[in-house]
Order: sequence, then structure tokens, then C-alpha cells
Amino acid sequence: MFEHKPRPEWIAAEEFLSTAVVHPDEAVQQAIHAAAEAGMPAIEVAPNAGKLLKLLVQLSGARRILEIGTLAGYSTIWMGRGLPRNGTLVTCEYLPQHAEVAWANIDAAGLGEKVEIRLGPALDTLAALEEEEREPFDFIFIDADKQNNSRYLDWAVRLGRPGAAVVLDNTIWEGAVLDPDIDPVNAPGIIEALKLLGAHPRLDATVIQTVGSKGWDGFALARILPQNNK
Repeated sequence: MFEHKPRPEWIAAEEFLSTAVVHPDEAVQQAIHAAAEAGMPAIEVAPNAGKLLKLLVQLSGARRILEIGTLAGYSTIWMGRGLPRNGTLVTCEYLPQHAEVAWANIDAAGLGEKVEIRLGPALDTLAALEEEEREPFDFIFIDADKQNNSRYLDWAVRLGRPGAAVVLDNTIWEGAVLDPDIDPVNAPGIIEALKLLGAHPRLDATVIQTVGSKGWDGFALARILPQNNK
């Protein structure tokens, strides 16, 4: 199984930043504890990344968020806190046991009225959302199975409004973008998605490398362009 390899100094710096700047509160910390107690993998975003998601939601003025990959609801809570009073968040989770833990965490954080967890394969949920003709989303966060990253990006463009922000997590993957043999299961999907970000006529994107408790990784930030963009 693929493992990230954080260095002690990366972890120490992240802990310092979390304490000095980010200030994760009891609700988000409890989400991590609940996930561990349920035997869920510790693959949630780091606290500084969670706070970044919240700030991006606020800076973009988003009122409708789509999240692909709920896990225990850690990133859901951060983003939900960035929403205005009338904001909503739809999050897609494949596993019922994960959704159960996530809902308890989200509700305990006071976000139960804003968040809707959609259970089942995300690609099916995304197709259903299109059929429901919901208002376009303003902010999309993708952090799920890497094999379908390109499909999730395509759906982000279809379901997001022009000008919406898209964040794709796990874009460096311990350097697997340079050496796919590091993780032949996930690397091809990550690389395919990065190439799509650079070639898609309706996405304007960049990628930021990161280091920390999650190892050497990064995230892509993109903006959905109008359909007639040249």
C-alpha cells in the first residue's frame, strides 16, 4: 500500500503554524479523533489546508459548494464555516460507515442545516445533480479516488458556474507525477488530471507544492472560464 513519507521537520513546522496561525478548534479536532476511533484512514487534509479551503470559500464569495470525497467531514466542516448564512454544501461519499461518522461530526460542528451528504458512487451522484437542475456551484473541492480525477474535473466544469473555483487535492503524491511507478494505482489518474487542467479550454489552473504531515504533495487551483472563452 502506498504511504506518504513526511519528514520530522515538516511535521514540526506544520504543528507550529497550526498553533500560531490556524487555531483549529474542538469541532475539527474531534472530527479527526472520531475518524481514528472508527478505524478510518488518516487521509484528511492538514489543518493549514483546511483553513485555506475556508478562506478560499470566503474570498470567492461562494454560496454553493460541491465536495467530492467526504471521509469524516473534516474538510467539509472547514468549508462549511466559510459559507454565508444561506450557503449550502453538497458532499459525495461512497461508504455508508464514513458518511455516518461524517454526519455526526458535521452536525456537532453546527453545520447540519447547511450540509447534504449524498451517498453512493460520486459519478452517479454528479449525474443525478445535473438531472436535478440545481443552481450551479460556486466552489468545488475534489479529494476522492484518484483514478476518476479527470472525470470529476469534467463534472466540475459541467456543474460549476463560470468563475467558480475548483480545488483538486493530491497533485504531487510524493513525486509520483515524475515517476508513476511509485504508485501505479493512483499516479496515472493524477497525471491525467493535471494534463487535463492544462489543456481544458474552460479551466485556468495552477498547482502548488506542499510539504507537511501528509508528506510531499500539493493541490491544483483552477477557475472555470465562460463557455465562449478564447
